Amino acid sequence: MTQPSPLSDRRVVLAVAVLCCFLWGSAVPALKIGYGVFGIVPSDTATLLLFAGVRFSLAGALLLGYALATGKPVGLDRRTLGRVSLLGLVSTAGQYLFYYVGLAHSTGVKTSITTSSSTFFSAILAHWLYTNDKLTGRRLVGCLLGFAGVVAVNLSGAGLDLAFSVLGEGFILIAALLFSLGGIYGKRVSGQLDVMVMTGWQLGLGGLMLAVAGLATGGHLGGFGWEGVLLLAYLAALSSAAFALWALLLKHNPVGSVAIFNCLIPVFGVSLSGLVLGESFLEWKNLVALALVSVGIWLATARKDSVVGRPSP
Repeated sequence: MTQPSPLSDRRVVLAVAVLCCFLWGSAVPALKIGYGVFGIVPSDTATLLLFAGVRFSLAGALLLGYALATGKPVGLDRRTLGRVSLLGLVSTAGQYLFYYVGLAHSTGVKTSITTSSSTFFSAILAHWLYTNDKLTGRRLVGCLLGFAGVVAVNLSGAGLDLAFSVLGEGFILIAALLFSLGGIYGKRVSGQLDVMVMTGWQLGLGGLMLAVAGLATGGHLGGFGWEGVLLLAYLAALSSAAFALWALLLKHNPVGSVAIFNCLIPVFGVSLSGLVLGESFLEWKNLVALALVSVGIWLATARKDSVVGRPSP
């Protein structure tokens, strides 16, 4: 009888998922600082794509280098290379292409809220693809509470702007959908390939695609001083760690019970931006958001799931 993976233990899932969301949340202030160091204007989509491409290419190289150092084979046959190339196209290149274009045509508040829709996309897709990953009433309420927490952390005195544009919120929705599709497809690919190797190739190839797209559209990077190098190194390291750990969680757990943790990313992003950049974050709305997200996570995960979901016939 196959022993369940330690990564399917609820306490381990909680710790690893929170760590991933913390790392992704820490990218928010790091990116803001990085844009200043490299002189990147948020509306310069081409340079943003190039910057993301360099970041993810480095992250992929870090993972593949570590895999080689620990004796893992990193070579791929033609069929597997095709699979990880598709994964890199969807989960890295495609997702961030739509994300950065959408970000340039939307506000940070609406981007944060719209991005959290990936929780619902993942839960709905898993409901149809896996026999033991159904969208129960309890999980749906948990997702709604998590989404309410994301809305709460982004509330301002002026309220929420509900205007919608295809190039703005529409592209952010597509990015959220690609994140969910990439996670589910990666779960399938990880059944035949070591997760670290898979994630390394995914990030490396996806990053290369982004870099080529950025260069082809006129992107350019300058300011490679020690501060810029350290920032890029940190962003690459957090990406490699977070994406690899997240892929491991998805491999050993139902997608719906992992996706809900995405709602923590905006909470960490706001809090860490406050700490690092001196922005205001000790506000009641942030405490309310954390409470809502925490209750949502508990509702969505506090049940006995099988270790690995099997695709429906």
